[in-house]
Amino acid sequence: MLRDASLSAVLAGLVAVVVSYSGPLVIVLSAASAGHLSSAQTSSWVWAISIGSGVTCIALSLRTRMPVITAWSTPGAALLVTSLGAYSYPEAIGAFLVSGVVVALIGMTGVFGWLMRQVPGAVVSAMLAGILFSFGTGAFTSLTSAPYIAGSVLIAYLLAKRWLPRYAVLAALAAGVVASAAGSRLHVHLGGLELARPVFTAPDFSPASLVGIAVPLTLATLASQNAPGMAVLSASGYEPKDRLLIGSTGLVSTVLAPFGSHAVNLAAITAAICTGPEAHSDPRRRYVAGVSCGAFYLVIGAFGSALVALFAGLPKELVAAIAGVALLGALAGSLTGAVKEEKDREAALITFLATASGLTLFGIGSAFWGLGFGVLTHLVLTHRRKAAA
Repeated sequence: MLRDASLSAVLAGLVAVVVSYSGPLVIVLSAASAGHLSSAQTSSWVWAISIGSGVTCIALSLRTRMPVITAWSTPGAALLVTSLGAYSYPEAIGAFLVSGVVVALIGMTGVFGWLMRQVPGAVVSAMLAGILFSFGTGAFTSLTSAPYIAGSVLIAYLLAKRWLPRYAVLAALAAGVVASAAGSRLHVHLGGLELARPVFTAPDFSPASLVGIAVPLTLATLASQNAPGMAVLSASGYEPKDRLLIGSTGLVSTVLAPFGSHAVNLAAITAAICTGPEAHSDPRRRYVAGVSCGAFYLVIGAFGSALVALFAGLPKELVAAIAGVALLGALAGSLTGAVKEEKDREAALITFLATASGLTLFGIGSAFWGLGFGVLTHLVLTHRRKAAA
């Protein structure tokens, strides 16, 4: 791994972690507040999802030699914002545990992977493009509220892309931090650093919590996280082992559920940061980005909420601009894959539009519905062509 290591890959892992803690973690904290959790329980929740993500990132990336990026379920956390307060915390823990077991079983049996392999490649690429679209535009919409921060990021990225392409994201990040500090927008407050203390909660299994939390959490994790996560790896030219990836993350979710982890799963958006050419020009050496991401997860998780404040103090415009430029390569590749075959373009276009729309139905995000509409369109048009022939 030392031979394959590169600054660009390590940086890609860092950027992925910055995006994770400065955005999706806020939803977890909101859910903890809605569930009236104590500070110790909240810190344990942050510890559990961070350690789970870190261990799976490192272990799976080293095992597969692919940049496997995992994270906590953002749609699952959003679901808990409205539902966690209706159940006792032990009941929620029981639902987390059951959800983890179900995801692990679905992954290890190969059912999930088989379903994903039936989806046309153009539809998968279009779904990924739809997921990344808002992040690409976010780099420019940030110019409205913080022109000097977003402008510095974009200019530094373009200049470095011309003369130092492997370090373009690093240059953009450095320029954005300097601009934020110069404009007094960098609010980083670190208290005393102390190791997080995980809190074990014995699960309580109730029919109400299983129906109200476990079922929708499982569906959201599989459809809105693991499906796009598999798609990101496939669109980047890798052959993900679904039994290993989905089964492993499900098992880790199960083990860490008593400490507060609602779900650890494959990441999509942050994965695209580490699977694209910005991580490394050689796809065989990008797995280092996954190891780097996991290492940063472990460091932050070890200190619980103490280090989370570091990322919470970053301006949202800086995070949006950095995420946007870091995902440009992945977005370009997915758009190319979506329109490469003329016969699949209509299905790909519908997939892209549905995914990019942000549609949410029954608690399931637009990535799943984009995939569903795209596959339906593909089946209808393919049948029509075969009938005409």
